[in-house]
Amino acid sequence: MAVCLLAGFGLWTAAVRMMDVQPIGPGGSVVGFAALNSFVHQLTGVHMLLYSMTDWLSLVPVGFAMGFALLGLGQWIRRRQILEVDHSILVLGAFYLVVMALYVFFEVVVINRRPVLIDGILEASYPSSTTLLVLCIMPTAAMQLYQRIKKGAFRQGIMLAMAVYTVLMIVGRLVSGVHWFTDIVGGVLLSTGLVMLYRAICSLIEE
Repeated sequence: MAVCLLAGFGLWTAAVRMMDVQPIGPGGSVVGFAALNSFVHQLTGVHMLLYSMTDWLSLVPVGFAMGFALLGLGQWIRRRQILEVDHSILVLGAFYLVVMALYVFFEVVVINRRPVLIDGILEASYPSSTTLLVLCIMPTAAMQLYQRIKKGAFRQGIMLAMAVYTVLMIVGRLVSGVHWFTDIVGGVLLSTGLVMLYRAICSLIEE
């Protein structure tokens, strides 16, 4: 599943670069799937308040990532050797590094630029970095917490809250109008593929 999703992201990215490429962005910036992206963008409009809200709320997954980093550091200090840290935490740390590397990569290698200027700047927008952040960190955090929280009702409540937050963030990012529709799809494909890869590696380690 991970391989299929990551391959799908690669094919989707190639299609975004080659299919129906037209200068529909600010300053005549070219965008793939122009008809589809233009239609969705006109449908949603631009809502900068929603953009700001989702920007601030994206600190939530950052907080989770920092929390697990501190957990791993604490285990390393107590157990004195890094290989004594829970293997799932070590894999999670490597996963975070991969996500950060991809974030930087797509800031340098620009596939699409935003449909709107942000503070007068036309920024890279593919794949949606907020989608990448939320969909990579929240599901992996949920996997970790599901194993570590023992009380069933409390655990289910936390899982539900995290799932609702994740869905609202992705929908909010699309409706805010600061991304093209294809940016969101690319972010979902890449993130889901990475999370499935993380899950597969953790399963192999547990076996």
